Amino acid sequence: MQNNLKKYAAELIGTMVLVFMGCGSAVFLGTASNGGHLAVAMAFGLSIVAMAYVIGGVSGCHINPAISLAMLIDKRINGSAGPTPAGFI
Repeated sequence: MQNNLKKYAAELIGTMVLVFMGCGSAVFLGTASNGGHLAVAMAFGLSIVAMAYVIGGVSGCHINPAISLAMLIDKRINGSAGPTPAGFI
């Protein structure tokens, strides 16, 4: 139970960072013509990479359902992967 709690907490923190960095950059930059789209894409990508290093060893860093679905299709995880979004599909 304690191990699952660590995984849930890691996923919660990872999702929070992804939403604050990615969506926050989209809100602040909007559709700026001077590279706003690239900056938003970089914010999402860098937050995923940073969280993979920080929480990857704890929970696998499935903070985005697209990551979980891609790994499920590639057979790197199975449907009973635990507290990941792919584990509930």
